[in-house]
Amino acid sequence: MIRVIVCDDHAVVRKGIRDTLCEAVDIQVTAEAASYTEVREALRHAACDVMVLDLNLPGRGGLEVLASLRESTPNIKVLIVSMFPEDQYAIRCLRAGAQGYLCKTGDPSELITAVRTLAQGRKYVTPEVAQMLVESLSAPTQEALHTTLSERELQTLTKIASGKRLSDIAEELMLSPKTVSVYRARVLEKLRLGNNAELTVYAIRNGLV
Repeated sequence: MIRVIVCDDHAVVRKGIRDTLCEAVDIQVTAEAASYTEVREALRHAACDVMVLDLNLPGRGGLEVLASLRESTPNIKVLIVSMFPEDQYAIRCLRAGAQGYLCKTGDPSELITAVRTLAQGRKYVTPEVAQMLVESLSAPTQEALHTTLSERELQTLTKIASGKRLSDIAEELMLSPKTVSVYRARVLEKLRLGNNAELTVYAIRNGLV
């Protein structure tokens, strides 16, 4: 039996993932969590072979949770399931230590296949991500500037480019407006931009929004 913990901050999404996985006779959802704190609590009481982890979590983001899991429980395989596009996040997540990446808009049956693949000790990526990995091997060493951004910086970039105010972003990410403002300043510096308008243009040109 493959034991799975599902971590997503939306109850409806967690239910959808749980219901999909429960269709498989060899998979059991042993716990659910909506944040890093709940993940740590779940791991104290529930067995886990594979964790299905959302990237966009309140407070401590998915990549931060992933890094913590790699240190504390390296035996647990992590499947990232996210709304973020594969071409911007999949390779980043795999490099950070995830064993697989799926977009939430994909075929639900892929979720079962992915969990089984990870449980067997193998990595799971879609054909599109596999192609990107191949291309990244032969691509020039110079990468786009936004590849240097941290998870929170990239989230701040995409949310500003989508027209959201700093106060709204702070509320969504459960951070203080001052902290989000610091992230914005870092993004502008790393991307060599001067204001939100230039930031938005950059995001659009690079397919980030």
